[in-house]
Amino acid sequence: MTTAVGPTLGQRWRTWRWVLLGLAAVVAVAAVSTWLTAPRPGGHLDATATSPDGARALVTLLRDNGIDVIVADTVGDVERAARPDTLVVAAQTFWLYDDDQLARLAALPGDRLLVEPVGKTREALAPALRSGESTEFGGLTPDCDLRAAQRAGPVQFDAADTYESDGATAVTRCYRGVLARYDDDGRTVTVVGGSGFMTNAGLLEEGNAALAMNLAGSRPTVIWYAPQHGEGAGSVGDASLTDLIPDQVTWLVVQLVVAVALLAFWRGRRVGPLLVEPLPVVVRASETVEGRGRLYRSRRARDRAADALRSSARQRLAPRLGLRTDAAPPAVVAAVAQRCGLDPQAVAPILDGAPPVSDTELVELARALDDIERQVAQS
Repeated sequence: MTTAVGPTLGQRWRTWRWVLLGLAAVVAVAAVSTWLTAPRPGGHLDATATSPDGARALVTLLRDNGIDVIVADTVGDVERAARPDTLVVAAQTFWLYDDDQLARLAALPGDRLLVEPVGKTREALAPALRSGESTEFGGLTPDCDLRAAQRAGPVQFDAADTYESDGATAVTRCYRGVLARYDDDGRTVTVVGGSGFMTNAGLLEEGNAALAMNLAGSRPTVIWYAPQHGEGAGSVGDASLTDLIPDQVTWLVVQLVVAVALLAFWRGRRVGPLLVEPLPVVVRASETVEGRGRLYRSRRARDRAADALRSSARQRLAPRLGLRTDAAPPAVVAAVAQRCGLDPQAVAPILDGAPPVSDTELVELARALDDIERQVAQS
C-alpha cells in the first residue's frame, strides 16, 4: 500500500519563485515609470518644477539653445556665479526682505532681469523706475523699439504691473509699461510686471515663449534665482512637516500604514471585467437642441436664449483670436474688431448687448453671430 506524499517546501518554492519574480519585476517597472513621469512639484517659477506655475520648460528651452543656466538657491550662490557677462534672473522677490541681501545683489556685476518684483526689491535693484498703474488686459502689443519685444509680438500678461521712469533716466517702455529697460553704468536692467508668460502653462500663448526666451537668453550664462523660502535659521517656512512630528509618532504612522495595506490585501476582492450595457434610448443631438429651443420659446425666455448664443459664439471665437475661452466680452469685441477691420461700436451690441425684445430680433442676432464667426474664420 502506497501513501501519497504532498509537494515539499522546496518544490513549492521552485514553483512560485518565477511568479514572485515576475510580480517583483512588474512592481519595479511600475515604480520607476511612475517616478520618471510624475510631476515635479514646486513653487512659482521654480526652475525644477513641472507644475503649471513652474519654470522647468523655460529653463529647458534655454539650455537646449546653448544657454548655461545656473540655478541658485541662495544669495551666496548668486554671488559665486555672477560675472560681468552673466544675467541674473530674480523672481519670487517677496522672499528678499533683508536689506543686507538686497545690498549684496545690487553690488553684483552683470545684467539684471527682475520678474514681478515687490516694491522694496525694485527700489534696491532698479532704482531708476517707479511703479505705475496695473493692467488686466491680455494680448498687449509691444509699441516700442526694443528688439526683444518686437520679435515676440503680442504677449498675454494677464494682470500685471506697469513701470515709469523716475524722470532722470532714459527708460524704454514696452507693452504699456509692463516691460521696462534702461542702462546703468554698462549694465542692462530689465523689469517685467507680470510673470505668467514665463511659466510652464503660459509659454503656449501667443508670443509668450518668444519674449521669455529673448529676455532670459540675452547672455550666454543665466543665473536663475527664484527663492521659495527665506534665508536664515529664523526664516518662516523652513521647518517641514516631518520636522514637526516626533519620532514616536512617525513610527506609529508607519505601522498604521503597513496594517492598513495588509488589511486591504486580505479583504481585497477580484474585480471582474467591465460590462457594456446598451442605453435604453438614444436621443439625437438635433432633437435635444430643438427641445431646448421650444422650452425657451414657450417661456418667452429670449434673454436666456440670446445669452446662450452669445456665450457660445464668444467661446468659439476666442481660440481663433488667440484669447482664452473665458476671456471677458470686451476683450473678444476688441479682438474681433481688430481682426476683421470692423467698428467696435458695431460689434459690441452683437457679442455683448441687450437681450432681444422679439423673436425676429433673436433670429437676426443668431444670423449676425454666424456672420461674425464666418468673417473671423475667413480673415
